[in-house]
Amino acid sequence: MAKSTAFEIDMGRRNRSQQKNQRDRNGNTRDRDGSGWGAGYSEIIKENKLFEQYYQEQKIVPEGEFEQFMETMREPLPTTFRITGYKSHAKEILHCLKEKYFKEVQDIEIDGQKIEAPQALSWYPDELAWHTNMSRKIIRKSPLLEKFHQFLVSETESGNISRQEAVSMIPPLLLKIEPHHKILDMCAAPGSKTAQLIEMLHSDMDVPFPEGFVIANDVDNKRCYLLVHQAKRLNSPCVMVINHDASSIPRFQVDCDGKKDILFYDRILCDVPCSGDGTMRKNIDVWKKWTTSNSLQLHGLQLRIAVRGVEQLAIGGRMVYSTCSLNPVEDEAVIASLLEKSEGALELTDASADLPGLKWMPGITYWKVMTKTGEWYSNWSEVPVSRHTQIRPTMFPPTDPEKLKEMKLERCMRILPHHQNTGGFFVAVLVKKAAMPWNRRYPKLRHRDPDAVSSEALPSDPASGVEPPASTPAAAEALVDMLPTDEDTGPAALESTPLDPEPGERSQEASSGKDGVCGPPPSKKMKLFGFKEDPFVFLAEDDPVFPPIQAFYNLSSTFPKLCVLTRTHEGKKRHLYMVSKELRNVLLNNSERMKVINTGVKVWSRNNDGEQFGCAFRLAQEGIYTLFPYIGARIVNVSVEDIKVLLTQENPYLSKLENEAYAQAKKLEMGSIVLRYQPDKQNPDVPQCPIELCGWRGKTSIRAFVPRNERLHYLRMVGVEVFLGKQGKLPEPKEEAEKPQSAQNVVTKQLPEWFLPWEIKPFHRGQTGCCRQLFTHKVLALCLKSSACQWPLETLTVWAVLHTEGM
Repeated sequence: MAKSTAFEIDMGRRNRSQQKNQRDRNGNTRDRDGSGWGAGYSEIIKENKLFEQYYQEQKIVPEGEFEQFMETMREPLPTTFRITGYKSHAKEILHCLKEKYFKEVQDIEIDGQKIEAPQALSWYPDELAWHTNMSRKIIRKSPLLEKFHQFLVSETESGNISRQEAVSMIPPLLLKIEPHHKILDMCAAPGSKTAQLIEMLHSDMDVPFPEGFVIANDVDNKRCYLLVHQAKRLNSPCVMVINHDASSIPRFQVDCDGKKDILFYDRILCDVPCSGDGTMRKNIDVWKKWTTSNSLQLHGLQLRIAVRGVEQLAIGGRMVYSTCSLNPVEDEAVIASLLEKSEGALELTDASADLPGLKWMPGITYWKVMTKTGEWYSNWSEVPVSRHTQIRPTMFPPTDPEKLKEMKLERCMRILPHHQNTGGFFVAVLVKKAAMPWNRRYPKLRHRDPDAVSSEALPSDPASGVEPPASTPAAAEALVDMLPTDEDTGPAALESTPLDPEPGERSQEASSGKDGVCGPPPSKKMKLFGFKEDPFVFLAEDDPVFPPIQAFYNLSSTFPKLCVLTRTHEGKKRHLYMVSKELRNVLLNNSERMKVINTGVKVWSRNNDGEQFGCAFRLAQEGIYTLFPYIGARIVNVSVEDIKVLLTQENPYLSKLENEAYAQAKKLEMGSIVLRYQPDKQNPDVPQCPIELCGWRGKTSIRAFVPRNERLHYLRMVGVEVFLGKQGKLPEPKEEAEKPQSAQNVVTKQLPEWFLPWEIKPFHRGQTGCCRQLFTHKVLALCLKSSACQWPLETLTVWAVLHTEGM
């Protein structure tokens, strides 16, 4: 959904703090499992007379439907989730859901409520998005739904399923992404829409490096790391997470045929921060906090972000503007002002046929502005001077009927909650037909060297100022990057704006550095917030790390060595990552303009034990699908039964493999290997998609190096289910396998068979003083020695089991 404001986040913290400190009548603090946390929401009365008065007056709901609209707003939001579509495993997950889990939950009755089987969203392609009337609380707490809940949790953590509100899925679909598109997500955190963009970019799984890429930006440094977590689940080499204010995000440069071009994007997602009153069904706090002042305060920021977006959009490109607000001040008012500023360079396109089955209302063409205290104004001329700092001219609809008709604001899409049992949402699709008016002039060149740009690179008609189209690079370096406009800045004012370079812009000698090094931007040029990131160091083709890797894995001659990077200048390289060549181009040319939080996918990790076998780097599961097309050796073809053995046993002997896999593994030297499964088209009972797993060939055994949630995913694909036990309870532990030899040793227990995909994780008293605190580590811990809340002095072993709070 669109992002919460800082005010809302702050209020949320205060509310949680107040709840934490509330005590019952006996003076005891209400605990999490009692009436405390759950009762906090039940006490909120879902009434706001100002909200009802405001939207009745704005007439955003069809006549006769307002009561139904309000009733739906008071009901809990259905649970919706999406199967990630770009992986070849999507069809297998869908088959598993239909044939097993949906049938198991059908017609179950819980607390008097009949549970309906999940239904596919009619407007989402290929049945990859589903909704159910089961609330999050029911799914998490009901023993009857334990298997379904564990499935959702583990598949979500492995990136195969995303929990996402239905209306939040709409904007990426309307962008019409293709694999060659350069995409900017301006306000990306927490990242559910970004994940959709990545999936669409990788629609063809046979292409490990699509020509396009996704640059995901967010202004909040901490939320950027949440964004990284979301993006990393999809293991794409074509994603970069950056940290900038979207309203002044720098314009980046790229090398194109030996010249410097400005990077223009084919697709831009502009999902701006908003008041969020369309999320009342989910964010119940909005009921008591809602006022019109939130929208009035956000309008200017939303418009500046949208203006900055269209400035960076290529001609012929498409930008989607969206909010989870129903307020026309944040919706149609921003679009109308943007169209007016563009002077015909932008067109509001008709997207009504793009999502058949989606019910929506057309955008409105008339609205009024109301203050926090209830005064209404129909146009700017009515606003008293004392209100000019809160209310701006761009908040009102155009007064010229002809201009209003040309804008075609009815092409905006309003999604109302009672029409399809969703949240409220607004979306508009803009297509750029020409350069923005403030860019239609011949600017000064920024190059210190007058010979740096040849005469062929300059536009033939300085007055035209034509920006490069989406698919054709041109001499965009000659176009000056103007500062973003605010509400009352017109093209005339922009013409006189001085042509100062943006913060952080200077010649690129220091940007690309030596030996392909991209360091963090210098503090003098751009003020940094949050953590200091490690540099991105690209390896040279003749780097000494490559020969042993190339020989060991028999890498193809087409392997793009220049796209391999590390995160350190000195010392041994611990991990090797890969990015697409297009993102490498962006990184090398813009280290002073941008703050990069994360990019690339890990393909190798250092394993010093492997050095004696010929290669110190083992394959990483995260990057195996990127790397596998280039690997020509160290491959063992496995069957379904082999996969079951490898993923349920820690170090099975080679002899446990079937004959073909055993013969191939015996011929290989010790070290990292690829375990590859090829589908049998003649047998519909086995997975019908290829599977590649990272493994290790030991002296007498073989092992799969696969994260625990991915193990569960692959086991489900081959027909094996792994659960915590009936009704979510752990099995009783068996007798101790061995006694500690000293006070420093860890007390261990024999692991039950179901637990094999996980690891034992010890916790020390120094790390956490209370069992309850382990919930914050995303681990449900059971002490094997003490039932007291405080850990004893000696070290204890706990069982680290599947974290079940994510869904």
